[in-house]
Amino acid sequence: MCICGSEKSFDECCGTIILGKRQANTPEELMRSRFSAYVRADGKYLVDSALKEKQHEDDAALIQEFSNSVEWLKLDILTVQGDTVEFKAYYKDGENIQVLHEKSNFVLDDGIWKYKDGELYNSKVERNESCPCGSGKKYKKCCA
Repeated sequence: MCICGSEKSFDECCGTIILGKRQANTPEELMRSRFSAYVRADGKYLVDSALKEKQHEDDAALIQEFSNSVEWLKLDILTVQGDTVEFKAYYKDGENIQVLHEKSNFVLDDGIWKYKDGELYNSKVERNESCPCGSGKKYKKCCA
């Protein structure tokens, strides 16, 4: 199973996109590949998959440093509407589980999907939701 949560293997899913063997066909595919790139600390891919005006080469090292400092747990796609994908990405920062909740906007740039920008939400892991660590227990009975 791919680290983005799809039923495909990484090589059949995000791996082919990250390695440049094919382009993402949809905003959701691009978003999933970007999550997988965070898990793999591939800052270069994350910079390259953004719109040209959003690309800052210095960001690649910062992304890599951050991604290597946390343990990525899972990705939940909440909604997909046209060129917008709302998701929650869970990660463990030391002993605490954090959630990155964003509504991301994507655009077709010369026929290639690119990350445009996103709206971040102030979210936290709710006590009664399934624990993001994958134990199958409620968060309050597990990692809380």
